[in-house]
Amino acid sequence: MSSAYGKYLVKRAIFLGLTLLVATYVTIVIANMGGYIDLIIRRQIEFQVSQQLAQDPHFHELSKEEQEAYRQKLIEGAIKAAGLDKPFWERSLIYLQKALTLDLGRAMFLRSAAGSSRVRDIILERLPWSVLLFTTGTVIDAALGILIGLHMGRKALSKFDRGMSIFAIVTTSIPSWFFGVLALLIFAYRLGWFPTGGLVTKFYGVPWNKLVIDLLYHLALPLACWVFSGIGSWAYTTRNIVIYTLQEDFVVAARAKGVPENLILRRYVLRPSLPPIVTMIALALIASWTGAIITETVFQWPGLGLLYWQAIVTMDAPVIIGLTVIYAYLLVITVFILDIIYGFLDPRIKVGG
Repeated sequence: MSSAYGKYLVKRAIFLGLTLLVATYVTIVIANMGGYIDLIIRRQIEFQVSQQLAQDPHFHELSKEEQEAYRQKLIEGAIKAAGLDKPFWERSLIYLQKALTLDLGRAMFLRSAAGSSRVRDIILERLPWSVLLFTTGTVIDAALGILIGLHMGRKALSKFDRGMSIFAIVTTSIPSWFFGVLALLIFAYRLGWFPTGGLVTKFYGVPWNKLVIDLLYHLALPLACWVFSGIGSWAYTTRNIVIYTLQEDFVVAARAKGVPENLILRRYVLRPSLPPIVTMIALALIASWTGAIITETVFQWPGLGLLYWQAIVTMDAPVIIGLTVIYAYLLVITVFILDIIYGFLDPRIKVGG
């Protein structure tokens, strides 16, 4: 690794770190307009104090006036300990520090399957199911779409290219959840070949091997809809990149020298086309980790997309902010990894070009 490339990566890391810092702080400031976050924290404190006192037998021996005074005293102490008595700029820095360390607090209404109200537990419980469905679908889309797109680019304006281009335009213009609704109506309700939604039919008391089969059975329909709606876009984008690269001077020169077409495609077309394709794959993977709100709602798939929807419906701001902060982390980390990959794919970056 050259010193110029090392300096480039250090600068990018600093820039991306500052971007994460500013983006998170702006999110906190916007979310707290009108003191909404402060109100949420105050309500959480009041709820926690009330729960604590409800289990205290000595508290019930006090008169109503003494109970209320003691309760208010505990609430005021907890509010002071949380820093809510400080000016907003100081509180916002506290919120920023907690967000950056993923200390996301507790949800107002939503709970994990284990009953936890911690935002981190709720998100981590849902994340694997979004990864299973959408990351798997994205990988399949990318692999098949790139192969189809390479063939379309080589055979531009052929019947196959035109047919796939029409397919890509149609499937891209229609949202994936529409295919989900259509598939449910036909294959689940009409024909009864697939379940109407959910993760598994029954979770408890089922052997693990049958549980895995049942999970794959429930996964098949939403996965097929996601792949069907996305493969055309991948193919068409790859096709356009390949056609553009095929017109470059070095490709024309290689053909003039009699280099075999397969070698031209691998060495002279595919490698220069990799940076935008890798970018597409990386950003699509990030998006897949956050799920898809409507698609998961249609199939009642318990991932982050459905969690987003539930948080929006219940106005559970801590969960919404937690999901946003985690997505920002994923985006910044992925962009930095992309910068490293670009150094191997494009020699101009290594020399500081």
